[in-house]
Amino acid sequence: MNILDFSGKTALVTGAAGAIGKTVALQLAEYGATVVITDLKEEQVQAAASELGCIGMAADVTKWEQVKKVVDFTLDRYGRIDILVNVAGIVGQGLVEDITEEEWDRMFDVNCKGTFLFTKYVVPQMKANKYGKIINYSSKSGKTGSALMSHYCAAKGAIISFTQALAYELADYGINVNCVCPGITDNSGVWANVSAGYTVNLNMPKDEVVKKFTAKIPLKRLATVQDVAAVTAFLASAGADYMTGQAINITGGREMH
Repeated sequence: MNILDFSGKTALVTGAAGAIGKTVALQLAEYGATVVITDLKEEQVQAAASELGCIGMAADVTKWEQVKKVVDFTLDRYGRIDILVNVAGIVGQGLVEDITEEEWDRMFDVNCKGTFLFTKYVVPQMKANKYGKIINYSSKSGKTGSALMSHYCAAKGAIISFTQALAYELADYGINVNCVCPGITDNSGVWANVSAGYTVNLNMPKDEVVKKFTAKIPLKRLATVQDVAAVTAFLASAGADYMTGQAINITGGREMH
């Protein structure tokens, strides 16, 4: 049996106009899944959908009406959602005393509320079908906090607890809920944002920032988007049927708990 055969399965991937989300969607499609993608901006979503050969709908993950519209569209068109991958998220930097209330709220709205809303509207039909794979996106910073990123770390830590709670809540319905905790992922929007911030906050050129962080990783390289997508696909597969409530590190050994 090919555990990575998603033939007959429908997957919904959020944040799919970004490098990681798009690669996850591509990976699932290559393994046979029917994929629907969503992200914030219509032009970017349609460009990604055209590239992937799938259907895309723009939505603000913090707005329940828009989230429900994406879920309802997918169910109306394909009849089911077997796999939900909550990639959509934002990152930010700043001293805790400089983080505004609006920045704090926005961090939790996109990272946590968005994950909650898509899960809320997808779960009922997963329960009805007695099957589902939900993969949430946390971060290594959700396990071990990072300086200058207190709001981001707090939000990503919340994703891990949310995942664990759902794993208990949904186990009797044949729904597996896990999350991934990537470390620094090269050529991703998160790393572009974070590295730009560190060049300013650490007063250090970008290549020195990369060296500084790579030196902390036992495998001596940054993650690739393909590394992250491969683990995500496994968690969506039959190979992970006995895994639920887990927060899987993709950190080259930097995070080991």
